[in-house]
Order: sequence, then structure tokens, then C-alpha cells
Amino acid sequence: MKRAKSKGTSLTLLGRSETKLPAGPSEARLETFPNPTRRNYHIHFETDDFTCLCPVTGQPDFARIDIYYVPDRLCVESKSLKFYLASYRNERAFNEAVTNRILDDFVKACSPREAIVTAQFSARGGIALTVRAEYAERKIMLSTSPLFRTGEEKKT
Repeated sequence: MKRAKSKGTSLTLLGRSETKLPAGPSEARLETFPNPTRRNYHIHFETDDFTCLCPVTGQPDFARIDIYYVPDRLCVESKSLKFYLASYRNERAFNEAVTNRILDDFVKACSPREAIVTAQFSARGGIALTVRAEYAERKIMLSTSPLFRTGEEKKT
């Protein structure tokens, strides 16, 4: 994954409809822009349109991806995130590896204060799989916030 510069003029995807999707995650570029404020606030990206390939069978794995983060100096531009996630469509990898790579690339691009990537993969063989990867620059995690608890944790 390539990292884009943080200046406003470096946003190469926004406002352009002729842009081609990257061939894979290593060719994709998460673009960023300066955070407009210094206060802590939460950003949530979600998509039900994620696909990657099983590394063994080559069959597609479909997932809902949720990314929650607290930005520091940079925010991720949403169109570049859309293209980055779409770049996985031909990527062969285990679901656990995909989820952790998304988090690693996201953290590398914007250095957030905190981030959580949750991937809910559709059932294959009768079993659904959810992978949750977390990052924090300090010990307190987003997962302690009621906003970021999973459905099971909310039932208490």
C-alpha cells in the first residue's frame, strides 16, 4: 500500500470519475488530508461490498468491513479507502490476514490515535467468521467505549 502525502493537493481520486481500480492492495493508495480539529472524535467507515479470495480454493469471500478510528493529525479520504478495499477483489488471503493487513495499512497511512477494523465474513460451509483487529497509541482502547461494542457486548 502506497502512502499519499497529506497536503490537500495530493488528493488524486476525489472528483475524478475516470480513475481505475488498483490491481491489488500493494498498488492501492490511502490518501489523507489534515484533521480539521485537535479534539478527539470518532469516525466510522462501513461497507457491505468487500470481497477477497480464499487462498486455498480461490472462491470469493464476502464481508462487511467496519473501520472505527480517532484521527490524530490526518484523516483518511473515503474514496481512496473505497478503492483500497476494492483492490482486494483478486487477493488470495485468509480472512484473519486480510483484516490485520487493512488495519496495518490504515495505521501506516494516517497514524490514528486509535483504530478498530472489524470484518464480518459471510458464512461458508455453514460458519460465519468475524475478525476484529485493534490499534491504540495508548493503553485505553476504543473497544471500552459503548459506541464500539459489538452486538453481544451491548446485551448486558
